[in-house]
Amino acid sequence: MKDLKHLYYFEKLLEDANNELVRQAQADGRKCIATVCENVPEPLLNLPGIFSVRLRAPRTGSMEMGTYYLTSFLCEYTRALLERAMEGGYNFVDAMISPDGCSMLNRCIENMELLKTFKKEHVFFDYMEIPMKADANGLNLYVLQCKNHILKPLREKFGIDTSEEAIRKAVAEHNRVCQLIRALGEFRKEENPRITGYEYHILTMATYVAPKDRLIEKLEETLEEVKNRKPDEKSRYRARVVLVGSEVDDVDVVKLIEESGAYVCADRFCYGSFPGRDPIVLQDKEDALTQICHQYMMRGQCARYMNQEKIQARRAYVNDLAKEYRADGIIYEQMKFCDPWAYERMVGSQVLRQEYAYPVLSVDRPYALGISGQLRTRVQAFVESIEIKKIQGGGK
Repeated sequence: MKDLKHLYYFEKLLEDANNELVRQAQADGRKCIATVCENVPEPLLNLPGIFSVRLRAPRTGSMEMGTYYLTSFLCEYTRALLERAMEGGYNFVDAMISPDGCSMLNRCIENMELLKTFKKEHVFFDYMEIPMKADANGLNLYVLQCKNHILKPLREKFGIDTSEEAIRKAVAEHNRVCQLIRALGEFRKEENPRITGYEYHILTMATYVAPKDRLIEKLEETLEEVKNRKPDEKSRYRARVVLVGSEVDDVDVVKLIEESGAYVCADRFCYGSFPGRDPIVLQDKEDALTQICHQYMMRGQCARYMNQEKIQARRAYVNDLAKEYRADGIIYEQMKFCDPWAYERMVGSQVLRQEYAYPVLSVDRPYALGISGQLRTRVQAFVESIEIKKIQGGGK
């Protein structure tokens, strides 16, 4: 297929946390509000005068200092973030809003604050408590936490407009980006998809790490380009898979899977499009903040939610994705030492295999994948096993 016009531009944005669009927005006087978890409602960090960035540590090498402060038993994502912070990689950040998504993230961000790794004079840290159950009490907690730990400090420290009108405007902008990402993702349903999973992952990730308003024009152009793109006559992919699990911000993960013969037709991971790029539907009768929190809580697929309804719904959600995108199998990944997703992967992969009858490849992986010959071999073997089952089942 012909290369996408703006793909290289989006790839360059992912090479550095302090990317070109971040620098442009700050030059215009906007404040950068960082976070590290999908449980912080993005529209609240994209009010007029501010923009959100989900922190990552691209091109990670040594994590010695991060490991020194956090130990080798914490996930590599948190160690890589702390290492990059100590190197000065996040000195562009004006504020950090961190939820208690897990104890490892808490320790990572607390060390960033205690070690004074962010150098701006006015920078501040704030911490949110996220509900563990999706119910009425959980919603009340969520709304209160957003008021006290997002809206209030932004208003008091930076003079940000946190009115109902400003929040609804931010939601409208957020939804436009989501609509574009969703429309691009629809092409993954095709027999011969005109967009690769790798390309799609790059486009989706860019919407997490740069000011959204500055991406819309190029996303619109890319959507029109993909609509008129001619797919290859014969697909090189031997199987279609849904990639499920914990944090994935390394584009090499999807690239490796697709080079091994499996097309990533849908994604359910942190930094992915499901459910992170679901539009937020607002009604006029209820305040916007409550509606945002309700939708984030109810649609959320984070392993932090521990009530039985949410636990069972996470497996059903993957099943629904696999059906809608006609997946042949599921790759369930988890970053090494990630406690919440370690348990979720262990149980979820068994449920999807035994109760939903999907071929499932269950793997743990490092944060910075590199060439990872072991994972490549496992994916190749998984693809071959799917092909054998198709032959045994008469091609089904």
